Amino acid sequence: MPGGHPHLPMTAPAFPTYRPRRLRQSPVLRRMVAETQLSAQQLVMPLFARPGRKERRPIGSMPGVCQLSVDEVLKDATAAFAAGVPAVLLFGIPDIKDEKASGAYARNGIVQQAVRALKKELPELLVITDVCLCEYMSHGHCGIVHRAAGKILNDPSLKLLARTAVSHAEAGADVVAPSDMMDGRVRAIRAALDVGGFTDTPILAYAAKYASAFYGPFREAAESAPQFGDRRSYQMNPANAEEALREVALDIAEGADMVMVKPALAYLDILHRVKTTFGYPTAAYAVSGEYSMIKAAAAKGWIDERAVTLEALLGMRRAGADILITYSAKDVCGWLKG
Repeated sequence: MPGGHPHLPMTAPAFPTYRPRRLRQSPVLRRMVAETQLSAQQLVMPLFARPGRKERRPIGSMPGVCQLSVDEVLKDATAAFAAGVPAVLLFGIPDIKDEKASGAYARNGIVQQAVRALKKELPELLVITDVCLCEYMSHGHCGIVHRAAGKILNDPSLKLLARTAVSHAEAGADVVAPSDMMDGRVRAIRAALDVGGFTDTPILAYAAKYASAFYGPFREAAESAPQFGDRRSYQMNPANAEEALREVALDIAEGADMVMVKPALAYLDILHRVKTTFGYPTAAYAVSGEYSMIKAAAAKGWIDERAVTLEALLGMRRAGADILITYSAKDVCGWLKG
Protein backbone atom coordinates (compact mmCIF):
# COMPACT_ATOMS: atom_id res chain seq x y z
CA MET A 1 0.00 0.00 0.00
CA PRO A 2 2.40 2.73 -1.25
CA GLY A 3 2.09 5.98 0.60
CA GLY A 4 0.41 4.28 3.55
CA HIS A 5 0.77 5.45 7.13
CA PRO A 6 4.37 4.79 8.31
CA HIS A 7 3.17 3.26 11.59
CA LEU A 8 0.71 0.82 10.03
CA PRO A 9 1.83 -2.44 8.36
CA MET A 10 1.90 -2.47 4.56
CA THR A 11 -0.74 -5.19 4.62
CA ALA A 12 -3.25 -3.06 6.58
CA PRO A 13 -6.74 -3.16 5.06
CA ALA A 14 -8.27 -0.09 3.47
CA PHE A 15 -10.45 0.37 6.55
CA PRO A 16 -8.26 -0.71 9.51
CA THR A 17 -10.03 -2.26 12.46
CA TYR A 18 -7.43 -0.92 14.88
CA ARG A 19 -8.96 1.47 17.41
CA PRO A 20 -6.50 3.15 19.79
CA ARG A 21 -9.26 3.73 22.35
CA ARG A 22 -9.50 -0.01 22.96
CA LEU A 23 -6.27 0.17 24.93
CA ARG A 24 -7.51 3.05 27.10
CA GLN A 25 -10.51 1.36 28.66
CA SER A 26 -9.08 0.64 32.14
CA PRO A 27 -6.32 1.98 34.40
CA VAL A 28 -4.57 -1.40 34.42
CA LEU A 29 -4.51 -1.61 30.62
CA ARG A 30 -3.37 2.01 30.28
CA ARG A 31 -0.47 1.36 32.64
CA MET A 32 0.42 -1.89 30.90
CA VAL A 33 0.80 -0.30 27.46
CA ALA A 34 2.35 2.99 28.65
CA GLU A 35 5.42 3.78 26.55
CA THR A 36 7.13 5.93 29.20
CA GLN A 37 7.52 5.13 32.88
CA LEU A 38 8.03 7.57 35.75
CA SER A 39 9.87 6.04 38.70
CA ALA A 40 11.17 7.26 42.05
CA GLN A 41 14.58 5.85 41.09
CA GLN A 42 14.97 8.64 38.52
CA LEU A 43 14.59 11.45 41.07
CA VAL A 44 17.14 13.83 42.58
CA MET A 45 16.15 16.37 45.26
CA PRO A 46 18.10 19.65 45.54
CA LEU A 47 18.99 20.85 49.05
CA PHE A 48 20.45 24.17 50.21
CA ALA A 49 22.93 23.92 53.09
CA ARG A 50 23.89 26.88 55.28
CA PRO A 51 25.88 27.33 58.52
CA GLY A 52 24.24 27.10 61.94
CA ARG A 53 22.18 24.61 63.86
CA LYS A 54 18.43 23.99 63.83
CA GLU A 55 18.19 26.53 61.00
CA ARG A 56 15.29 26.32 58.57
CA ARG A 57 15.00 29.54 56.60
CA PRO A 58 12.00 29.45 54.25
CA ILE A 59 12.59 30.68 50.71
CA GLY A 60 9.71 33.04 50.01
CA SER A 61 9.55 32.43 46.27
CA MET A 62 9.79 28.64 46.63
CA PRO A 63 7.05 27.41 48.99
CA GLY A 64 8.12 24.33 50.90
CA VAL A 65 11.85 24.83 50.22
CA CYS A 66 14.26 26.12 52.89
CA GLN A 67 17.87 26.93 53.48
CA LEU A 68 18.94 24.29 56.01
CA SER A 69 21.71 23.92 58.56
CA VAL A 70 23.56 20.60 58.25
CA ASP A 71 21.49 18.90 60.98
CA GLU A 72 18.32 19.94 59.14
CA VAL A 73 19.76 18.84 55.78
CA LEU A 74 20.23 15.44 57.38
CA LYS A 75 16.60 15.40 58.60
CA ASP A 76 15.18 16.32 55.20
CA ALA A 77 17.45 13.91 53.34
CA THR A 78 16.53 11.10 55.74
CA ALA A 79 12.81 11.73 55.21
CA ALA A 80 13.23 11.93 51.45
CA PHE A 81 15.31 8.74 51.34
CA ALA A 82 12.70 6.93 53.43
CA ALA A 83 10.04 8.11 50.97
CA GLY A 84 12.03 6.64 48.08
CA VAL A 85 14.23 9.49 46.81
CA PRO A 86 17.60 7.90 45.98
CA ALA A 87 19.74 11.02 45.49
CA VAL A 88 20.23 14.64 46.54
CA LEU A 89 21.97 17.58 44.88
CA LEU A 90 23.73 19.85 47.38
CA PHE A 91 24.16 23.62 47.11
CA GLY A 92 25.98 25.69 49.73
CA ILE A 93 25.41 29.16 51.18
CA PRO A 94 28.48 30.25 53.18
CA ASP A 95 28.71 32.75 56.03
CA ILE A 96 31.37 34.79 54.25
CA LYS A 97 31.79 35.50 50.54
CA ASP A 98 34.89 36.89 48.85
CA GLU A 99 36.36 37.39 45.37
CA LYS A 100 38.25 34.08 45.47
CA ALA A 101 35.24 31.92 46.43
CA SER A 102 37.34 30.48 49.27
CA GLY A 103 34.30 28.93 50.93
CA ALA A 104 33.75 26.72 47.88
CA TYR A 105 36.87 24.63 48.41
CA ALA A 106 37.47 25.05 52.17
CA ARG A 107 37.96 21.69 53.84
CA ASN A 108 35.29 22.58 56.38
CA GLY A 109 33.08 24.44 53.92
CA ILE A 110 29.33 24.12 54.26
CA VAL A 111 28.90 21.61 51.40
CA GLN A 112 31.85 19.56 52.65
CA GLN A 113 30.28 19.41 56.12
CA ALA A 114 26.93 18.37 54.68
CA VAL A 115 28.50 15.66 52.50
CA ARG A 116 30.35 14.12 55.43
CA ALA A 117 27.21 14.12 57.59
CA LEU A 118 25.07 12.57 54.85
CA LYS A 119 27.54 9.85 53.92
CA LYS A 120 28.01 8.95 57.58
CA GLU A 121 24.29 8.65 58.37
CA LEU A 122 22.91 7.66 54.96
CA PRO A 123 25.68 5.76 53.16
CA GLU A 124 23.28 4.42 50.50
CA LEU A 125 22.01 7.88 49.56
CA LEU A 126 23.66 9.14 46.36
CA VAL A 127 25.15 12.56 47.13
CA ILE A 128 25.74 14.86 44.15
CA THR A 129 27.42 18.22 44.73
CA ASP A 130 26.94 21.32 42.64
CA VAL A 131 30.38 22.63 41.66
CA CYS A 132 30.16 26.36 41.08
CA LEU A 133 31.56 29.55 42.56
CA CYS A 134 28.64 31.99 42.37
CA GLU A 135 27.27 31.28 45.86
CA TYR A 136 30.73 31.89 47.34
CA MET A 137 31.73 34.97 45.33
CA SER A 138 31.03 38.42 46.79
CA HIS A 139 29.97 39.58 43.30
CA GLY A 140 27.73 36.56 42.55
CA HIS A 141 29.36 35.50 39.28
CA CYS A 142 30.48 31.96 38.46
CA GLY A 143 34.15 32.81 37.99
CA ILE A 144 36.93 35.22 38.84
CA VAL A 145 36.13 38.75 37.74
CA HIS A 146 38.49 41.27 36.19
CA ARG A 147 36.98 44.37 37.76
CA ALA A 148 38.60 46.93 35.48
CA ALA A 149 37.57 45.11 32.32
CA GLY A 150 34.23 44.01 33.76
CA LYS A 151 34.65 40.45 32.45
CA ILE A 152 34.82 36.91 33.76
CA LEU A 153 38.26 35.31 33.55
CA ASN A 154 37.67 31.81 32.24
CA ASP A 155 41.01 30.04 32.63
CA PRO A 156 41.94 31.27 36.14
CA SER A 157 38.47 30.18 37.27
CA LEU A 158 39.15 26.59 36.19
CA LYS A 159 41.71 26.11 38.94
CA LEU A 160 39.21 27.09 41.63
CA LEU A 161 36.51 24.88 40.12
CA ALA A 162 38.85 21.89 40.00
CA ARG A 163 39.94 22.53 43.58
CA THR A 164 36.30 22.69 44.65
CA ALA A 165 35.44 19.40 42.95
CA VAL A 166 38.37 17.63 44.60
CA SER A 167 37.37 18.97 48.03
CA HIS A 168 33.87 17.58 47.51
CA ALA A 169 35.27 14.19 46.52
CA GLU A 170 37.53 14.20 49.56
CA ALA A 171 34.48 14.83 51.76
CA GLY A 172 32.79 11.78 50.22
CA ALA A 173 30.64 13.10 47.35
CA ASP A 174 29.49 10.33 45.03
CA VAL A 175 29.14 12.60 41.97
CA VAL A 176 30.36 16.13 41.21
CA ALA A 177 28.28 18.38 38.97
CA PRO A 178 29.97 21.49 37.50
CA SER A 179 27.36 24.14 36.70
CA ASP A 180 29.52 27.20 35.98
CA MET A 181 29.67 26.95 32.16
CA MET A 182 33.32 27.97 31.99
CA ASP A 183 35.00 26.56 28.89
CA GLY A 184 37.22 23.57 29.66
CA ARG A 185 36.02 23.03 33.20
CA VAL A 186 35.16 19.35 32.74
CA ARG A 187 38.68 18.59 31.52
CA ALA A 188 40.21 20.53 34.41
CA ILE A 189 38.02 18.78 36.97
CA ARG A 190 38.60 15.32 35.50
CA ALA A 191 42.36 15.83 35.57
CA ALA A 192 42.32 17.11 39.14
CA LEU A 193 40.12 14.25 40.35
CA ASP A 194 42.37 11.70 38.69
CA VAL A 195 45.54 13.21 40.16
CA GLY A 196 43.85 13.28 43.56
CA GLY A 197 43.06 9.58 43.40
CA PHE A 198 39.36 9.98 42.62
CA THR A 199 39.39 8.26 39.26
CA ASP A 200 36.05 6.59 40.00
CA THR A 201 34.19 9.80 40.87
CA PRO A 202 31.78 10.55 38.00
CA ILE A 203 31.10 13.99 36.57
CA LEU A 204 27.54 15.10 35.82
CA ALA A 205 28.10 18.14 33.62
CA TYR A 206 25.58 20.96 33.33
CA ALA A 207 26.36 20.69 29.64
CA ALA A 208 23.53 22.73 28.07
CA LYS A 209 22.75 25.40 30.66
CA TYR A 210 20.83 28.36 29.32
CA ALA A 211 20.79 31.97 30.54
CA SER A 212 17.19 31.59 31.61
CA ALA A 213 14.59 33.79 33.28
CA PHE A 214 13.31 30.64 34.98
CA TYR A 215 16.16 30.79 37.52
CA GLY A 216 14.67 33.76 39.39
CA PRO A 217 13.64 32.04 42.64
CA PHE A 218 16.96 30.15 42.81
CA ARG A 219 18.78 33.49 43.12
CA GLU A 220 16.95 34.00 46.40
CA ALA A 221 17.49 30.41 47.52
CA ALA A 222 21.25 30.43 46.88
CA GLU A 223 21.80 34.14 47.59
CA SER A 224 23.73 34.26 44.32
CA ALA A 225 22.30 37.09 42.24
CA PRO A 226 25.10 38.85 40.30
CA GLN A 227 25.97 42.22 41.82
CA PHE A 228 26.55 43.64 38.34
CA GLY A 229 25.81 42.58 34.79
CA ASP A 230 24.38 39.14 34.10
CA ARG A 231 25.50 35.65 33.11
CA ARG A 232 24.77 35.85 29.41
CA SER A 233 28.47 35.96 28.51
CA TYR A 234 28.95 32.38 29.74
CA GLN A 235 25.52 30.73 29.90
CA MET A 236 23.80 29.76 26.65
CA ASN A 237 21.52 31.88 24.50
CA PRO A 238 17.95 30.48 24.66
CA ALA A 239 17.72 30.95 20.89
CA ASN A 240 20.41 28.34 20.16
CA ALA A 241 19.94 24.60 19.69
CA GLU A 242 22.91 23.52 17.55
CA GLU A 243 25.20 25.23 20.05
CA ALA A 244 23.82 22.96 22.77
CA LEU A 245 24.97 19.91 20.83
CA ARG A 246 28.43 21.41 20.49
CA GLU A 247 28.56 22.16 24.22
CA VAL A 248 27.50 18.63 25.11
CA ALA A 249 30.00 17.13 22.66
CA LEU A 250 32.80 19.15 24.25
CA ASP A 251 31.89 18.08 27.78
CA ILE A 252 31.74 14.43 26.76
CA ALA A 253 35.10 14.71 24.99
CA GLU A 254 36.57 16.26 28.15
CA GLY A 255 35.40 13.41 30.37
CA ALA A 256 31.78 13.97 31.43
CA ASP A 257 30.06 10.73 32.43
CA MET A 258 26.55 12.23 32.43
CA VAL A 259 25.13 15.41 30.94
CA MET A 260 22.36 17.79 31.89
CA VAL A 261 19.94 20.14 30.15
CA LYS A 262 18.79 23.10 32.25
CA PRO A 263 16.03 24.34 32.42
CA ALA A 264 13.71 21.50 31.42
CA LEU A 265 10.21 22.34 30.19
CA ALA A 266 11.06 25.14 27.77
CA TYR A 267 13.96 23.05 26.41
CA LEU A 268 12.41 19.63 25.78
CA ASP A 269 13.54 19.83 22.17
CA ILE A 270 17.14 20.25 23.37
CA LEU A 271 16.74 17.39 25.81
CA HIS A 272 15.47 15.11 23.05
CA ARG A 273 18.25 16.05 20.65
CA VAL A 274 20.95 15.59 23.28
CA LYS A 275 19.69 12.14 24.22
CA THR A 276 19.19 10.91 20.66
CA THR A 277 22.49 12.36 19.43
CA PHE A 278 24.80 11.13 22.18
CA GLY A 279 22.95 8.39 24.07
CA TYR A 280 24.66 9.38 27.32
CA PRO A 281 22.83 9.32 30.67
CA THR A 282 20.95 12.62 30.52
CA ALA A 283 19.50 14.71 33.34
CA ALA A 284 16.76 17.31 33.17
CA TYR A 285 16.61 20.00 35.85
CA ALA A 286 13.08 21.20 36.63
CA VAL A 287 14.32 24.55 37.86
CA SER A 288 13.08 26.91 40.55
CA GLY A 289 10.87 28.99 38.25
CA GLU A 290 9.09 25.89 36.97
CA TYR A 291 8.52 24.68 40.53
CA SER A 292 7.34 28.07 41.79
CA MET A 293 4.88 28.60 38.92
CA ILE A 294 3.20 25.28 39.64
CA LYS A 295 3.11 26.02 43.38
CA ALA A 296 1.66 29.50 42.84
CA ALA A 297 -1.05 28.34 40.44
CA ALA A 298 -1.93 25.40 42.69
CA ALA A 299 -2.24 27.72 45.70
CA LYS A 300 -4.78 29.75 43.71
CA GLY A 301 -6.72 26.61 42.91
CA TRP A 302 -6.11 27.04 39.20
CA ILE A 303 -4.35 23.72 38.64
CA ASP A 304 -3.91 20.34 40.31
CA GLU A 305 -0.33 20.41 41.65
CA ARG A 306 0.04 16.63 41.68
CA ALA A 307 -1.30 16.10 38.18
CA VAL A 308 0.63 18.98 36.61
CA THR A 309 3.93 18.07 38.30
CA LEU A 310 3.69 14.43 37.25
CA GLU A 311 2.71 15.39 33.70
CA ALA A 312 5.66 17.80 33.44
CA LEU A 313 8.11 15.17 34.69
CA LEU A 314 6.64 12.57 32.35
CA GLY A 315 7.20 15.00 29.49
CA MET A 316 10.88 15.24 30.45
CA ARG A 317 11.13 11.48 30.54
CA ARG A 318 9.41 11.19 27.17
CA ALA A 319 11.86 13.71 25.71
CA GLY A 320 14.78 11.54 26.84
CA ALA A 321 15.67 12.34 30.45
CA ASP A 322 17.06 9.46 32.51
CA ILE A 323 17.48 11.61 35.63
CA LEU A 324 14.94 14.13 36.95
CA ILE A 325 16.14 16.85 39.30
CA THR A 326 13.11 18.34 41.02
CA TYR A 327 12.29 20.19 44.23
CA SER A 328 9.12 18.09 44.35
CA ALA A 329 11.02 14.79 44.55
CA LYS A 330 9.73 13.72 47.97
CA ASP A 331 6.13 14.58 47.07
CA VAL A 332 6.47 12.79 43.74
CA CYS A 333 7.48 9.58 45.54
CA GLY A 334 4.29 9.74 47.58
CA TRP A 335 2.16 10.53 44.54
CA LEU A 336 3.61 7.61 42.59
CA LYS A 337 2.74 5.25 45.43
CA GLY A 338 -0.78 6.66 45.64
